[in-house]
Parts: sequence; C-alpha cells; structure tokens
Amino acid sequence: MDRHRLLGKVGVVTGGGSGIGRATAELFAHEGAKVVVVDNISLSGEETVQLIEKGGGNALYLNADVSIDGQVREMVESTISKFKKIDILFNNVGQNLYKPVLDVEEREWDHIIAVNLKSIYLASKYALPYMIKGGGGSIVNTASTFGLIGNPKMPAYCASKGGIVSLTKQMALDYAAHNVRINCICPGPTLTPRIAKKISSVEDPDGYRQDLLSTVPLGRFAEAIEIAHSVLFLASDESSFVTGSALVVDGGQTAH
Repeated sequence: MDRHRLLGKVGVVTGGGSGIGRATAELFAHEGAKVVVVDNISLSGEETVQLIEKGGGNALYLNADVSIDGQVREMVESTISKFKKIDILFNNVGQNLYKPVLDVEEREWDHIIAVNLKSIYLASKYALPYMIKGGGGSIVNTASTFGLIGNPKMPAYCASKGGIVSLTKQMALDYAAHNVRINCICPGPTLTPRIAKKISSVEDPDGYRQDLLSTVPLGRFAEAIEIAHSVLFLASDESSFVTGSALVVDGGQTAH
C-alpha cells in the first residue's frame, strides 16, 4: 500500500498505548504522518512508538492524563514544540464501569465522565487554535454504539459516549468555517486488550463472549485495525466533505 494519505501531516493519538489507539497510531505512521502517541502508561506508549519507529515511521511519546487541564495543555504545547503543527487529533481515551446507576458512586461517575468526555473538550480546546492557524484539520472522537443505544449496567459509559456524539456534532458546526472537520466513530464490540481482560475475568468467559456477540449480526468481534481504518478515512482528505458525522462501525449491532 502506498504511504501517502497522511504524508506531511502531524497526528496526535490519545490512548495510543494499546487497542484501537495503537492500531491507529501505527496506521497513521504507515500512511506518512508524524505521530504523537499519548498515554498515561509509559511502558505501553513507548512500546507503540518503538513499533512505529521499527516500521520506519516518526513518532513521539508523551505521558499525560488527558482529563487534567494542565497536562492536556502541555501535551499540545509539546507537540507544537516538536512538530510545529497539529493536523489530526484522535481523541481515543476511554474507560468503562459495569454498575447500574443505583450502585454508582459519585466519584466513579465523575471519573468516567472526565476521562471519556471532558478529555475531548480539553484536547479540542487546546488543539483547535493551532488547527485554525494552520488552515484546517481533522478531529476524530471515539464514541461507541452505546452512545446511540443503551446497554445494561453501563450508565456512566453510555452517558459519556452519548455526550461525545452530541459534542462532535456541535463542535463541527462551530469550526466548519475554519476548515476543521470534526467527526466521531461508534465502534461495536472490538477485541481490545481491555475487552479480552474483561472476558477472562468472568466466571463463564465463553458464555460472556457469546452474549456480547449475540448482538452482532456479523457474529464476531471487530479487530482494532478495522476500527483504525475508519479513523484513517475521517482523518484523511478522502473524507473532505464529511463533518459532524457519527460513523458506525459495529458489524450491524445497531441495525436491529
């Protein structure tokens, strides 16, 4: 495959240490982008950078908790210091909590909302001025099918992901005039390390796996690289007339 779709671009990938984030960071680099890998687990983030560099790409690792204002501001400033611009921001950090609303503590609710939703507000807030100054850019946010439909025992997660879909559409309206396109992806069940860990932790892993896949007409999990390709489409000029969209990549889960 030709390495040109993101040639000359600088892309920031939060949650780039594993799963969809790592697959996307590697794909961005393969397509010619300089990639800033952001994660709060140094070992994972640095490993992604090593994989990119091994493949001949150019990458920088930054440690940050993207739910904290000062760390996000520093993340963006470090990117500008190193690469002079930001063309692509992939907001991909996310955490889950499996509890019905009656059992969710306030601190747990606040944490999920901060990590999943506030982080997108902060990263966009600090990256947008540089995108506008540079003549445009693309922001891609990771939402979820559970931002479009409900799921049992996931109130904070569903609320945060629904908020991402709405925030994406709202910001797209505000910054279209500046040639900044803002979209989100809504992945269905994807076999990331987090999901694999969850499956292995339950009493009946096979039963739990079957329950998850029972909602997916294609009958399987997505691979992280399949989701990464949808991010690449939204990040690249191939989607130059796409903004304010929630791209569903779910094997048919929401078609029921």
